[in-house]
Amino acid sequence: MSGNDDGREGALPAPREDSGEVIRVRRGMFGANNGGDTSGYGGLVRTVTLPGATPRPYGGWFDEVADELEGALEEQGLVPEEAVERTVVDRGELTFHVAREHLLTVARTLRDDPALRFELCTGVSGVHFLGDEGRELHAVYHLRSLTHGRLIRLEVSAPDSDPHVPSLVEVYPTNDWHERETYDFFGLVFDGHPALTRIMMPDDWQGHPQRKDYPLGGIAIEYKGAQIPAPDQRRSYS
Repeated sequence: MSGNDDGREGALPAPREDSGEVIRVRRGMFGANNGGDTSGYGGLVRTVTLPGATPRPYGGWFDEVADELEGALEEQGLVPEEAVERTVVDRGELTFHVAREHLLTVARTLRDDPALRFELCTGVSGVHFLGDEGRELHAVYHLRSLTHGRLIRLEVSAPDSDPHVPSLVEVYPTNDWHERETYDFFGLVFDGHPALTRIMMPDDWQGHPQRKDYPLGGIAIEYKGAQIPAPDQRRSYS
């Protein structure tokens, strides 16, 4: 087994990928509307595209991990295609998109199976895609196998109307504070977490500040005698 600095074995062949899914057309640097973009890039137009499922073969050790996970899930009486909704290889990295009702089982299998042994979860990141209808909120877990020197991701989604996913603290205890931060900033509720409270914002704070629909407003501040308007009151340069 050969390794490299980013924790992946050897060189991976370029995978074949589909065209992906367009979920939003974004205008301006920060997507501000009504003249609120003060970046000077108000005329910028970007298409937000999520990568689609990657067909086999994935390349390198990715197929080995996918095969082992599918076999282990079948042994537990699960249908792999129902637990892992799609597998994506994008920019040389492997992501399993998991149905939220099967997240605990998939994570525990990845940790405990001797041929997988993803012993470490380095954290969970929240993402809010306004245009991804029915799955606006995403939680992305970064798993590392110290045994095999491999790095993968798990991704699970939930709708804004039902922002619940299972907590992985019982499988990866180090996720405790990471899940609290994701709840604090994005409003994802991690069911089963031992103490899901805010960790950065005050306990009585209204809303979740890293959501895309969170208002840009604020309060004016004074700096060396000058008053700086709140972000939503500054003039546009576009």
